[in-house]
Amino acid sequence: MPIFITKCYNGAMSEIYDKNYDAIVVGAGHAGVEAALALARIGHKTLIVTLSLNAISFMPCNPCIGGTSKGHLVREIDALGGQMGLSTDKNALQIRMLNCGKGAAVQSLRAQADKTLYHLYMKHVLEEEPNLTILQGEVSNILVEGGKVTGIKTTLGQIFYCKSIVVATGVYLNANIIIGDWSQKVGPNGFAAATELTKSLIDLGIPTRRFKTGTPARIDKASIDFSKMEIQNGDEKLYPFSFMTEGFIENKQPCYLTYTTEKTKEIILRNIDRSPLYNGSIHSIGPRYCPSIEDKIMRFQDKERHQIFIEPESSFTNEMYVQGMSSSMPFDVQIEMYHSVIGLEHCRFLRYAYAIEYDCIDSLALNPSLMVKGIDGLFLAGQLNGSSGYEEAAGQGIYAGINASQYLKGEDPIILTRENSYIGVLVDDLVTKGTNEPYRMMTARAEHRLLLRQENADIRLTPIGRKAGLVKDDRWNKYLEKVNQTKDIYEMLNTSISPKIYGPLFEKLGESIPSNGLTYKAMLKRSNIEAKDLIDYFDDFKKFNPRYIEEVAVEVKYEGYLNKEENIISNNKKLENKVLPEDLDYSTILGLRLEARQKLNKIKPLNLAQASRISGVSPSDITVLLVYLSKK
Repeated sequence: MPIFITKCYNGAMSEIYDKNYDAIVVGAGHAGVEAALALARIGHKTLIVTLSLNAISFMPCNPCIGGTSKGHLVREIDALGGQMGLSTDKNALQIRMLNCGKGAAVQSLRAQADKTLYHLYMKHVLEEEPNLTILQGEVSNILVEGGKVTGIKTTLGQIFYCKSIVVATGVYLNANIIIGDWSQKVGPNGFAAATELTKSLIDLGIPTRRFKTGTPARIDKASIDFSKMEIQNGDEKLYPFSFMTEGFIENKQPCYLTYTTEKTKEIILRNIDRSPLYNGSIHSIGPRYCPSIEDKIMRFQDKERHQIFIEPESSFTNEMYVQGMSSSMPFDVQIEMYHSVIGLEHCRFLRYAYAIEYDCIDSLALNPSLMVKGIDGLFLAGQLNGSSGYEEAAGQGIYAGINASQYLKGEDPIILTRENSYIGVLVDDLVTKGTNEPYRMMTARAEHRLLLRQENADIRLTPIGRKAGLVKDDRWNKYLEKVNQTKDIYEMLNTSISPKIYGPLFEKLGESIPSNGLTYKAMLKRSNIEAKDLIDYFDDFKKFNPRYIEEVAVEVKYEGYLNKEENIISNNKKLENKVLPEDLDYSTILGLRLEARQKLNKIKPLNLAQASRISGVSPSDITVLLVYLSKK
């Protein structure tokens, strides 16, 4: 911890404090927290600077962690040794599995978290980390000398020195909240905005842009008529987010489903000229996949109604989150349209909905380790990079923290790929394709999603976290236990069982009974046979962890498809092994089209596989590069 000593010389006060660190993290949202914890837990002396201690891991929008594809990210963060999954398990109000009617690849865990407890818990985790120092303040400058970061300067004039920096400022850079024709230059939930750091980033040559997001109103629980809504209870006995959490999550509070009405639509259409989105007040780009209610009404005018979820924010408040009703309409229009929703006829507002504009960077300025091209030791993570969502931010945060550590140790960066993780897909999309709108992770973006299921995140990524120095012995030993048990389960699946033994089970489940013996593996390939059936019926499975058996069963059922995916990945690796020199001037390569030369020189791909994913680089351009590399 810093040592503060105050001395008096001729009436002047002088403060002596610790100002030298290995790494500094700017911002303590979901990205900043994961980055700082990763650096500190690996062993680096780390400083994290936040605009407000009250905003550490704060959830200004829905206090929900996980969801479609986002649940995969949380499991991956946990597998690498991160904190988000553990903190969610400790502070969940409700937990559910989404897409249960679909395949294992797209099933995702989602938890409604206690916003108050989650923030306090994360703050305490930071405070208890031995290698981590927390400071409330605003960073005004990133200090760079000779193409390498040297430290930061705050608006108070304090200078702190370091060799590596992770900037994770979220949506706070020059943030501006908008409600109708009223606006205020503040950050989410009224926290202070960061007003000086954008200029420093621009001065360093990092291109910036302006994005927008929004949040719905918070209403008083006591003013809601829940009898008109459909109750949405949590699921029982679901495995938690963290692979380290024992047991199951207790569901403490329900959520509720309701709908907009024709009156809602009429109110919005009548007042659409007062919407900042449609009257020209807002010029920034908003998220396509999380539109405001006025945007949904305008885009889908043929739709009779829209789903609205009423969700608790905390056990310590009556504030209820109205998911699906984000808006930047004037307050009087908000009141009228919310009152038109079934069950909200007499709801009382505690906070009005608002839109927020903020500065972010062009993610094509980053290399695949999330380090800024041309500035050694400077890493950027989270919504600053143009993404949206807590989980996307946290995934980038731990990834940037790990690679900042690799940089400090003088080792090569750890590059997650599209083949081994959703985090790899997220980062590759940002640094290879870029984004012109707030980027949201979706299962459809992961072409190998059948391999990247949420339940096998530990098998995929825990060894990588161990290599980075972030996975400690307790997690590693649990991982090894799973690996060993899984191996034994696979061996046992080859055991052949007589039809006299399995016959009653097959008859009960509606499966035809063959005359010959079947292996457990062959049984699992039957459409009506699930892991639970084998666990309940056969004593051979009693000695194994049911979670591991269920995961093996998924692998068995999808074996043919998984083998095809592995073959595709094997072929792709041939292009990944074709490394492209970092200083290669593509304008000198004859045969490349002009657009390809420009894109390749801007992005500087690591290898041919990354080059092939760049928009504007054609297969013929890849052939030209192959010929060029063969000659060199």
